[in-house]
Amino acid sequence: MAKYQINAAHLYADLMNTYGDYGNLVALRYYAQQIGVDFNVDVVSIGDEFHDQKYDFVLFGGGQDYEEQVVAADLPTKSAAIKRYIEADGPFLGVCGGFQLLGEYFLLADGTRVEGISAMRHYTLNQPHNRFTGNIRIQSEETGQIYVGFENHQGRTFIADNERPLGNVLSGNGNNGEDHGEGLIYKNVFGTYFHGPILTRNGNLALRMLAIILKRKYPEIDWKAKLAPVEPESF
Repeated sequence: MAKYQINAAHLYADLMNTYGDYGNLVALRYYAQQIGVDFNVDVVSIGDEFHDQKYDFVLFGGGQDYEEQVVAADLPTKSAAIKRYIEADGPFLGVCGGFQLLGEYFLLADGTRVEGISAMRHYTLNQPHNRFTGNIRIQSEETGQIYVGFENHQGRTFIADNERPLGNVLSGNGNNGEDHGEGLIYKNVFGTYFHGPILTRNGNLALRMLAIILKRKYPEIDWKAKLAPVEPESF
């Protein structure tokens, strides 16, 4: 067993993994192992308790409409613990439906309103006769890094004043096709519509997230110095 450990929770991995979002955990584990850090994953699903003090990272992936409604019915049992985790600066990656369910609500294509847990204040409207699909490129205002991926979503998400975009859209649609933002950052929560998965295609974003995870758990160590940048993907 390594001296340093990361314990991750994969929320509803059996229901919300339509786009291979587990690959984000594979990417983080790969980079963690390069610097001698063990990376352990628990699946937390229907009927399970979420222990906010146990985990150093949480992944909440995307699913189809039916599965998202099943998950939405169970989420209130975990809502208080998830909110505590987020407000305590817990590192979190929400992808597509997982990103939406952390907010106030989202509308399905037929107009059905699905309540989120309001851990954050963004909300998602529908577009009944359109989807945002295709390759997408964004640039982070904070780091200048360019991230690439594939978007495939019917929802149009609008972020709140206390949230900021993960990046500005260079090509593609982003959150809503209007404000030129993609994803969000709130505290140590990263939300996105990127598939690919996002951390396998964007190694420098994976390293950025890994540094956040490790700094929070082991603040006495300069983790950024141990995590060398990688060559970014392009298309």
